[in-house]
Amino acid sequence: MYVIGTAGHVDHGKSTLVEALTGINPDRLAEEQRREMTIDLGFAWLALPSGKIVSIVDVPGHERFIKNMLAGAGGIDAALLVIAADEGIMPQTAEHLHILDLLGVEHGLVVLTKRDLVDDEWLELVAEEVRERLAGTTLKGARQVAVSARTGAGLDELKQALDGLLAKTPTRTVERGVPRLPVDRVFTVGGFGTVVTGTLLDGPLALGDELSVEPDGLRARVRGLQTHGQKVERALPGTRVAVNISGLPVDAIRRGDVVTFPGTLQPAEMVDLKLRLVADAPRALEQNDALDLFVGAAEAGCHVTLLSSDELAPGGEGWVQLRLERPLAVARGDRCIVRIPSPSLTIGGGRIVDAHPRRHRRFRPEVIKALETLERGTPAELLAQAAGEDGPIEWSRLRERSGIAATDAQAALDEALRTGQLRRLDLAGDGATVAADTLLIAQSAWTRLAGLIDATLAAFHKRSPLRAGMPREELKSKSGLRSPRAFNEVLQLLEHEGTVAAGEQSVRLPDFAPKLTGTQRATVDRLLRDFAAAPFSPPARQEWEAAGADLTGYLIESGQLVRVSPDVLFSHEGYTKLVEWTQRRLDEGGEVTVATLRDQFATSRKYALAFLEHLDERKITRRVGDVRVKY
Repeated sequence: MYVIGTAGHVDHGKSTLVEALTGINPDRLAEEQRREMTIDLGFAWLALPSGKIVSIVDVPGHERFIKNMLAGAGGIDAALLVIAADEGIMPQTAEHLHILDLLGVEHGLVVLTKRDLVDDEWLELVAEEVRERLAGTTLKGARQVAVSARTGAGLDELKQALDGLLAKTPTRTVERGVPRLPVDRVFTVGGFGTVVTGTLLDGPLALGDELSVEPDGLRARVRGLQTHGQKVERALPGTRVAVNISGLPVDAIRRGDVVTFPGTLQPAEMVDLKLRLVADAPRALEQNDALDLFVGAAEAGCHVTLLSSDELAPGGEGWVQLRLERPLAVARGDRCIVRIPSPSLTIGGGRIVDAHPRRHRRFRPEVIKALETLERGTPAELLAQAAGEDGPIEWSRLRERSGIAATDAQAALDEALRTGQLRRLDLAGDGATVAADTLLIAQSAWTRLAGLIDATLAAFHKRSPLRAGMPREELKSKSGLRSPRAFNEVLQLLEHEGTVAAGEQSVRLPDFAPKLTGTQRATVDRLLRDFAAAPFSPPARQEWEAAGADLTGYLIESGQLVRVSPDVLFSHEGYTKLVEWTQRRLDEGGEVTVATLRDQFATSRKYALAFLEHLDERKITRRVGDVRVKY
């Protein structure tokens, strides 16, 4: 799955091209169709000849809507730079090219539209102008395809060219961590409620997932998922996704918010990055200049702190700290664009190396050195990256997988644990020795695993409201943890954090308790009265089976009834008296037979035999011939 974005000047035929390729008109607004001009983001999809499925984000070309263009450009894998053959490169062509270059979009095609309006000689002149303009950008050498959306000429060639381009374009469907969905559209669907769309990053989303909408920390759940108009149960990173969100009204979410898992993304108030200015920026950037920052689909005003120079000249590059006017949900590694507010113009961009820095003082060599280390990736970050999303991993194996030098490994591990990039599963305190077989897990993987266990238990409680908890082995299977040791340590840590309550046989959410309806309570009370009336000759199987398997299971799990065989249950009180009498007799050196037990409690051979065979299984008694002795 790939996401391709259009780029180019207004009226150069981007939306017309998308409709010709896909059969979908991306101009969804009535005003857009009336004015025949794209105002906001549009979306479509296409199956290429190879079978590859491509999402297309169509952006507005008019300079007044460049902010809307930026909201759609951040999540693309490749670009279609659209240039009208009869006009050539225009102002917004140049600005859109700057944006693609600053965002590091290295894969793209140039589409020369309106081919039917020019002759071959003019077309070659425009193509040469484009080649010269692309030189020195990330799209240098990009293939050019001339098309006419009106006649259909060149469209098949364009689809083949897209196939060839994507064969060399890395996919982002690899699951690298916790999902992030930068929201580029919010709307309401009748009968369903709030829906958000965006390009999913880093990790998958599934039905029922608990969500947090940042930067405001609003809680919600995934009610439904769609990709290309089709319902899915799980959406993968690198795809266009529509998420039906339960629990939030449409006006609580805005473009630029990020949908993620709770507790995984702390909003940023400052960011550090190496900022590159475009060569044709109108002036140098000065200390404390006001800028507009664009990250993902979000926008915020900010002021710049130049960390290593008095000014940053056009075409130059330098370390800066941006102080945001409002918090944004961003992460290390995110690409960003900066524009001057007046006249509104794109002047630069870069990649965030620290989304939660301290406020820096200027001209400090140690600050620049630390930022350069972050740019390359710290050993601690390399460890967290090596841990990946596979779940718990032993320290010795993680150290080997990361490739970190043995002399740096311990310090890197200490830093990764201190900063929360890694967690150890055992409950040893900070500073405790990390043995070679100590199990570690990346924080992102831990968040995913803890969320999975929480959701699995919640679903079990809903499905089986009278069960005391989910059987441990069933939960282990659902968690995907194959190692019993890893599963047990995960449960111990979750219980320590108050997330679950784990027993010997089952696990439950800490606030869960079985609850009987009035009718169920009456049935239970009647059944318990019958067991109490004859504690050593309890009701027959057909009597308690008539109450239902759920209620019988509830009474057994809650300890009010005790199963000694498939056909025999005793009340807790009756069972306890039987066990105490038997143990006392054995402790006094005696022996027990079916007959003595039967006579002592005025019961039948059936119940006495079932009870003694049960004690044999529990290794309280041992059968020798016709008698039982102490095990």
